[in-house]
Amino acid sequence: MCVPRRPRRARRRRPVRIPGAALLLLGALSGLAVVAALVLWANGVEHTGADHALRPTAPARSAATPHAAPRPRIVPRSAWLDDDTRRPQPPPRYDDKVVAVFIHHTDSSNDYACAETPRIIGDLYTGQTDSRDWDDIGYNFLVDRCGTIYEGRAGGIDRPVTGAHAQGFNHRSAGIAALGTFTAGLPVPKAMTESIAALVAWKLGLADIDPRAKVRMVSSNSLSRYPVGTAVVLPAVAGHDDAYMTRCPGVALTARLPEIRRLAARLQGRA
Repeated sequence: MCVPRRPRRARRRRPVRIPGAALLLLGALSGLAVVAALVLWANGVEHTGADHALRPTAPARSAATPHAAPRPRIVPRSAWLDDDTRRPQPPPRYDDKVVAVFIHHTDSSNDYACAETPRIIGDLYTGQTDSRDWDDIGYNFLVDRCGTIYEGRAGGIDRPVTGAHAQGFNHRSAGIAALGTFTAGLPVPKAMTESIAALVAWKLGLADIDPRAKVRMVSSNSLSRYPVGTAVVLPAVAGHDDAYMTRCPGVALTARLPEIRRLAARLQGRA
Protein backbone atom coordinates (compact mmCIF):
# COMPACT_ATOMS: atom_id res chain seq x y z
CA MET A 1 0.00 0.00 0.00
CA CYS A 2 1.18 3.47 -0.81
CA VAL A 3 2.18 5.00 2.23
CA PRO A 4 -22.45 3.55 6.47
CA ARG A 5 -23.31 5.19 9.79
CA ARG A 6 -26.67 4.53 11.45
CA PRO A 7 -29.43 6.53 9.79
CA ARG A 8 -30.37 9.70 11.58
CA ARG A 9 -33.87 10.21 12.82
CA ALA A 10 -35.97 12.10 10.37
CA ARG A 11 -36.30 15.75 11.25
CA ARG A 12 -39.71 17.29 11.76
CA ARG A 13 -40.62 19.34 8.74
CA ARG A 14 -40.85 22.97 9.68
CA PRO A 15 -43.79 24.94 8.30
CA VAL A 16 -42.92 26.93 5.21
CA ARG A 17 -42.83 30.68 6.02
CA ILE A 18 -43.42 33.00 3.10
CA PRO A 19 -42.32 36.65 3.37
CA GLY A 20 -44.95 39.36 3.06
CA ALA A 21 -43.53 40.58 -0.23
CA ALA A 22 -43.96 37.13 -1.69
CA LEU A 23 -47.58 37.01 -0.50
CA LEU A 24 -48.31 40.26 -2.35
CA LEU A 25 -46.83 38.75 -5.50
CA LEU A 26 -48.85 35.57 -5.08
CA GLY A 27 -52.01 37.63 -4.85
CA ALA A 28 -51.50 38.79 -8.41
CA LEU A 29 -51.19 35.25 -9.81
CA SER A 30 -53.90 32.91 -11.08
CA GLY A 31 -54.96 29.93 -8.97
CA LEU A 32 -52.78 27.35 -10.76
CA ALA A 33 -49.81 29.71 -10.79
CA VAL A 34 -50.16 30.22 -7.03
CA VAL A 35 -50.08 26.46 -6.44
CA ALA A 36 -46.98 26.05 -8.62
CA ALA A 37 -45.21 28.93 -6.91
CA LEU A 38 -45.94 27.51 -3.47
CA VAL A 39 -44.56 24.10 -4.50
CA LEU A 40 -41.36 25.68 -5.81
CA TRP A 41 -41.02 27.77 -2.67
CA ALA A 42 -41.47 24.75 -0.41
CA ASN A 43 -38.95 22.70 -2.32
CA GLY A 44 -36.45 25.50 -2.11
CA VAL A 45 -36.54 25.71 1.68
CA GLU A 46 -36.49 21.94 2.15
CA HIS A 47 -32.97 21.39 0.71
CA THR A 48 -30.68 20.28 3.52
CA GLY A 49 -27.03 21.12 4.12
CA ALA A 50 -26.10 17.51 3.41
CA ASP A 51 -27.78 17.67 -0.02
CA HIS A 52 -25.87 20.83 -0.83
CA ALA A 53 -22.54 19.31 0.23
CA LEU A 54 -22.96 16.46 -2.22
CA ARG A 55 -23.52 18.70 -5.24
CA PRO A 56 -20.94 20.89 -6.99
CA THR A 57 -21.09 24.39 -5.55
CA ALA A 58 -20.61 27.57 -7.51
CA PRO A 59 -17.23 29.25 -7.02
CA ALA A 60 -17.31 31.98 -4.39
CA ARG A 61 -14.72 34.37 -5.76
CA SER A 62 -13.63 37.33 -3.67
CA ALA A 63 -10.62 39.58 -3.26
CA ALA A 64 -9.18 37.01 -0.83
CA THR A 65 -9.83 34.00 -3.10
CA PRO A 66 -9.89 35.31 -6.67
CA HIS A 67 -9.34 31.84 -8.10
CA ALA A 68 -11.88 29.85 -6.12
CA ALA A 69 -13.16 26.80 -7.99
CA PRO A 70 -16.43 24.88 -7.55
CA ARG A 71 -16.42 22.15 -4.95
CA PRO A 72 -16.96 18.82 -6.72
CA ARG A 73 -19.39 16.23 -5.44
CA ILE A 74 -17.80 14.39 -2.51
CA VAL A 75 -19.28 11.24 -0.98
CA PRO A 76 -19.09 11.39 2.85
CA ARG A 77 -17.32 8.93 5.17
CA SER A 78 -20.64 7.45 6.21
CA ALA A 79 -20.77 5.67 2.83
CA TRP A 80 -17.84 3.42 3.76
CA LEU A 81 -17.55 3.56 7.56
CA ASP A 82 -20.18 2.41 10.01
CA ASP A 83 -20.37 2.32 13.79
CA ASP A 84 -19.31 -1.33 13.96
CA THR A 85 -15.96 -0.80 12.22
CA ARG A 86 -15.09 2.70 13.42
CA ARG A 87 -12.19 2.78 15.85
CA PRO A 88 -11.91 5.28 18.70
CA GLN A 89 -9.76 8.17 17.58
CA PRO A 90 -8.50 11.50 18.91
CA PRO A 91 -9.92 14.80 17.65
CA PRO A 92 -8.75 15.82 14.17
CA ARG A 93 -5.76 18.12 13.82
CA TYR A 94 -5.80 21.16 11.57
CA ASP A 95 -3.39 23.47 9.78
CA ASP A 96 -4.02 27.07 8.80
CA LYS A 97 -4.50 26.21 5.10
CA VAL A 98 -3.67 23.72 2.37
CA VAL A 99 -0.90 24.86 0.02
CA ALA A 100 -0.03 21.53 -1.62
CA VAL A 101 -1.66 18.29 -2.67
CA PHE A 102 0.13 14.94 -2.76
CA ILE A 103 -1.16 12.39 -5.24
CA HIS A 104 -1.03 8.71 -4.26
CA HIS A 105 -2.22 5.40 -5.54
CA THR A 106 -3.46 2.72 -3.16
CA ASP A 107 -1.38 -0.05 -4.77
CA SER A 108 -4.48 -2.24 -4.91
CA SER A 109 -6.42 -3.97 -7.69
CA ASN A 110 -7.65 -2.03 -10.72
CA ASP A 111 -10.23 -4.69 -11.51
CA TYR A 112 -13.15 -3.57 -9.39
CA ALA A 113 -16.68 -2.42 -9.95
CA CYS A 114 -17.23 1.13 -8.75
CA ALA A 115 -20.11 -0.09 -6.60
CA GLU A 116 -17.44 -1.92 -4.58
CA THR A 117 -15.53 1.27 -3.75
CA PRO A 118 -17.02 1.81 -0.26
CA ARG A 119 -16.03 -1.74 0.73
CA ILE A 120 -12.53 -1.27 -0.68
CA ILE A 121 -12.04 1.99 1.22
CA GLY A 122 -13.34 0.29 4.35
CA ASP A 123 -10.70 -2.41 3.90
CA LEU A 124 -7.99 0.25 3.51
CA TYR A 125 -9.21 1.90 6.70
CA THR A 126 -9.07 -1.41 8.56
CA GLY A 127 -5.57 -2.13 7.28
CA GLN A 128 -4.26 1.26 8.31
CA THR A 129 -5.96 1.41 11.68
CA ASP A 130 -5.40 -2.25 12.67
CA SER A 131 -2.19 -3.44 11.02
CA ARG A 132 -0.46 -0.07 11.15
CA ASP A 133 -2.20 1.14 14.32
CA TRP A 134 -3.02 4.54 12.81
CA ASP A 135 -5.85 6.53 14.36
CA ASP A 136 -7.70 6.95 11.03
CA ILE A 137 -7.28 6.43 7.31
CA GLY A 138 -4.33 8.55 6.16
CA TYR A 139 -5.67 10.05 2.93
CA ASN A 140 -7.91 13.11 2.99
CA PHE A 141 -9.72 12.00 -0.17
CA LEU A 142 -9.93 8.94 -2.42
CA VAL A 143 -11.00 8.78 -6.07
CA ASP A 144 -12.14 5.63 -7.84
CA ARG A 145 -11.87 4.59 -11.49
CA CYS A 146 -15.30 6.06 -12.26
CA GLY A 147 -14.24 9.47 -10.95
CA THR A 148 -16.27 9.35 -7.73
CA ILE A 149 -14.60 11.30 -4.92
CA TYR A 150 -14.85 10.02 -1.35
CA GLU A 151 -14.10 11.80 1.90
CA GLY A 152 -11.25 10.03 3.67
CA ARG A 153 -9.75 11.26 6.93
CA ALA A 154 -12.20 12.75 9.41
CA GLY A 155 -12.31 16.43 10.26
CA GLY A 156 -14.40 18.17 7.62
CA ILE A 157 -14.23 18.31 3.85
CA ASP A 158 -13.87 22.09 3.77
CA ARG A 159 -11.25 22.32 6.51
CA PRO A 160 -7.41 21.98 6.31
CA VAL A 161 -7.26 18.61 8.06
CA THR A 162 -3.75 17.33 8.81
CA GLY A 163 -3.48 13.96 7.10
CA ALA A 164 -1.15 10.97 7.49
CA HIS A 165 -0.22 10.46 3.87
CA ALA A 166 3.21 12.05 3.19
CA GLN A 167 5.65 11.54 6.04
CA GLY A 168 7.41 14.81 6.78
CA PHE A 169 4.95 16.87 4.74
CA ASN A 170 1.52 16.16 6.19
CA HIS A 171 1.18 19.73 7.44
CA ARG A 172 -0.44 22.23 5.08
CA SER A 173 -1.10 19.52 2.51
CA ALA A 174 -3.93 17.24 1.44
CA GLY A 175 -3.54 13.64 0.30
CA ILE A 176 -5.57 12.37 -2.66
CA ALA A 177 -5.38 8.63 -3.32
CA ALA A 178 -6.26 7.13 -6.69
CA LEU A 179 -7.87 3.77 -6.03
CA GLY A 180 -5.74 1.22 -7.87
CA THR A 181 -2.20 0.59 -9.11
CA PHE A 182 -0.70 2.85 -11.79
CA THR A 183 2.79 1.61 -12.47
CA ALA A 184 4.36 1.79 -15.94
CA GLY A 185 2.14 0.57 -18.76
CA LEU A 186 -1.13 0.58 -16.83
CA PRO A 187 -3.94 2.89 -18.00
CA VAL A 188 -5.20 5.72 -15.80
CA PRO A 189 -8.94 6.32 -16.31
CA LYS A 190 -9.80 9.76 -17.67
CA ALA A 191 -12.71 10.08 -15.25
CA MET A 192 -10.28 9.59 -12.38
CA THR A 193 -7.80 12.26 -13.51
CA GLU A 194 -10.58 14.74 -14.26
CA SER A 195 -12.05 14.29 -10.78
CA ILE A 196 -8.61 14.62 -9.18
CA ALA A 197 -8.10 17.87 -11.11
CA ALA A 198 -11.49 19.21 -9.96
CA LEU A 199 -10.69 18.32 -6.36
CA VAL A 200 -7.22 19.92 -6.62
CA ALA A 201 -8.67 23.09 -8.15
CA TRP A 202 -11.20 23.49 -5.36
CA LYS A 203 -8.92 22.58 -2.45
CA LEU A 204 -5.97 24.74 -3.55
CA GLY A 205 -8.29 27.53 -4.65
CA LEU A 206 -9.35 28.04 -1.03
CA ALA A 207 -5.82 29.39 -0.40
CA ASP A 208 -5.46 30.92 -3.89
CA ILE A 209 -2.69 28.47 -4.84
CA ASP A 210 -1.98 27.98 -8.55
CA PRO A 211 -1.84 24.19 -9.18
CA ARG A 212 1.05 24.78 -11.60
CA ALA A 213 3.14 26.64 -9.02
CA LYS A 214 5.88 25.63 -6.64
CA VAL A 215 5.40 26.06 -2.89
CA ARG A 216 7.75 26.26 0.06
CA MET A 217 7.33 23.54 2.68
CA VAL A 218 9.33 22.43 5.71
CA SER A 219 10.06 18.79 6.52
CA SER A 220 8.82 17.66 9.92
CA ASN A 221 10.40 14.19 9.83
CA SER A 222 13.84 12.97 8.81
CA LEU A 223 12.31 9.76 7.44
CA SER A 224 11.16 11.83 4.46
CA ARG A 225 13.50 12.74 1.60
CA TYR A 226 14.68 15.74 3.63
CA PRO A 227 16.00 16.06 7.20
CA VAL A 228 13.64 17.57 9.74
CA GLY A 229 13.56 21.35 9.58
CA THR A 230 14.69 21.51 5.95
CA ALA A 231 12.83 24.06 3.83
CA VAL A 232 12.21 22.74 0.33
CA VAL A 233 10.35 23.90 -2.77
CA LEU A 234 7.91 21.32 -4.12
CA PRO A 235 5.20 21.31 -6.79
CA ALA A 236 1.83 22.44 -5.46
CA VAL A 237 0.50 19.23 -7.03
CA ALA A 238 3.15 16.65 -6.21
CA GLY A 239 3.52 12.92 -6.37
CA HIS A 240 4.06 11.07 -3.12
CA ASP A 241 7.59 10.29 -4.28
CA ASP A 242 8.48 14.00 -4.34
CA ALA A 243 8.49 13.94 -0.54
CA TYR A 244 9.13 10.33 0.42
CA MET A 245 11.30 7.46 -0.85
CA THR A 246 8.62 5.52 -2.71
CA ARG A 247 7.47 4.65 -6.22
CA CYS A 248 4.01 5.97 -5.43
CA PRO A 249 1.92 7.14 -7.28
CA GLY A 250 3.39 5.02 -10.06
CA VAL A 251 4.98 5.96 -13.37
CA ALA A 252 1.67 6.06 -15.26
CA LEU A 253 -0.10 8.37 -12.82
CA THR A 254 2.99 10.55 -12.37
CA ALA A 255 3.00 11.10 -16.12
CA ARG A 256 -0.53 12.52 -15.86
CA LEU A 257 0.33 15.11 -13.20
CA PRO A 258 1.16 17.91 -15.70
CA GLU A 259 -2.25 17.39 -17.31
CA ILE A 260 -3.95 17.43 -13.90
CA ARG A 261 -2.17 20.69 -13.01
CA ARG A 262 -3.23 22.37 -16.25
CA LEU A 263 -6.85 21.30 -15.96
CA ALA A 264 -7.01 22.35 -12.30
CA ALA A 265 -5.63 25.78 -13.22
CA ARG A 266 -8.29 26.20 -15.91
CA LEU A 267 -10.99 25.25 -13.42
CA GLN A 268 -9.67 28.03 -11.18
CA GLY A 269 -10.10 30.48 -14.03
CA ARG A 270 -6.38 30.98 -14.62
CA ALA A 271 -5.01 31.66 -18.10
